[in-house]
Parts: sequence; structure tokens; C-alpha cells
Amino acid sequence: MTIERRGVVAAIPARWGSTRFPGKALAELDGSPMIAHVVRRALAAETIDHVIVATDDERVAAAARAAGAEAVMTGVHPSGTDRIAEAVEARSGWELVVNVQGDEPMLSGANIDTLVRGMRQRPDVGMATLCRPLDEPHIDDPNAVKVVRRMDGRALYFSRSPIPYPRNRDQAASIWRLHLGIYGFRPRTLTEFVALKPSLLERAEGLEQLRAMEHGIEILVLEAPDPAHGVDTPEDLDNVRRIMNGGD
Repeated sequence: MTIERRGVVAAIPARWGSTRFPGKALAELDGSPMIAHVVRRALAAETIDHVIVATDDERVAAAARAAGAEAVMTGVHPSGTDRIAEAVEARSGWELVVNVQGDEPMLSGANIDTLVRGMRQRPDVGMATLCRPLDEPHIDDPNAVKVVRRMDGRALYFSRSPIPYPRNRDQAASIWRLHLGIYGFRPRTLTEFVALKPSLLERAEGLEQLRAMEHGIEILVLEAPDPAHGVDTPEDLDNVRRIMNGGD
């Protein structure tokens, strides 16, 4: 089948060897592997024209194809962004590439659409992501990545530490934002990003988006309409199962 390369592609990195949860892409949720849920939700977004799953494992590729995605086998990569860059490199013609995390089985189509539409309204930016209000119990959680923005919505900094520091707690609480791990790229910016070497800030915080910022690539940060429910551990999977079954 010939696929016309145009519009917006959702690219989902899904490697087998997750450090904290090996094989989680095929973890069962409501009768389907997790990667199938992510694919279906990405396909349901109004702004997405095509979905690619970039993986290093044929079992994941088979599940992705069964769910309606194009599966692309990739090599070893230091990050999911590097993996999707390989997958879309030979598939030119896209307006935007949306890097969708493969461990977001409750992915909101509205969040994807917010990201895509926001980038279309701001042709001056090459990279964008999303954020949500951060509740105070998670402000000291290093797994909850925080972001602060400029007046024009572009990122000032991302950190695992509380930013801004709550010297004035009421004012800080009104600014605190949780970063959601979804990115939109213009193809030229994606190519530029993956050609860069990991930066000092990236290595210090363990956050690849700091590589972009340290090299002068500005990131637009848009407010997401819906929360995200990522799966990093088996405990996270149990939590998502509970939410899917109507729990809180």
C-alpha cells in the first residue's frame, strides 16, 4: 500500500527494554496491549493524519500494525526522540511530527489537537510541548517534571526540582506547571535536535528537552486541556487499570 506523506504524523517510540518495566509496550490493559491503546487514541485525534510506531522489537511492531499504525523497525537510540527521527527521516513531506509517548494508554486526543493547533498558530516556533497545573503534593516529586514559561508562552526552564522556588508560596503555587511528555516538531527542527550532542543540563537533570534549550532551540509550552496518565512502573499500570474501570 502506498501512503501519501503529508499533514501531521504521530510518531510513537516504543522500545522493548524499558529500564523500570521491560516489555511494558505489550502490557495488557482491558484486553489489548498498551501500545494498541496509544495507537488508537492517536488515530482518533482530529489533527493526526497518520501514526507510526518506532520500535526495536517485532512483537511490538506486530501489535502496532494490528491496531492500525505503520510500524518501523529502528536501531539502538539514546532517547525516544532519536528513535522517531530515524523512523520519519525517510518519510518526508510532513508538516509536523508529534512525538507521542508509548506509555500513555489514556492519551487525550484533545491534548494532541491543542499541540498541533498551537503550533499552526505560531509558525515562528519549531518545537512545542504541553503543561498542566501542578498540585502541591507533587512539587517535590522528581518524577514530576516542572516547567516555567516566558510571558509569550515559551519555556524558560524545565526541572525535576520545584521551580519557581516557593519563597512566596501563594505566588509560586499559581505559577507551578507540570510538564507533559509530548512534543511537536517541525521536521527541520527535529533533524537539528537529534544532530546535537547531549548537553550538560540534559545530563544533570535527565531531561532531553534541555538539550534543545541549551543549544538555543526555543520551546512553546501550551496549556493542556486534559491530564496525562503515564506508565513507568507496574504500579502505574495498576493505577491506569483502576482509572479505566471507573476508579479515581
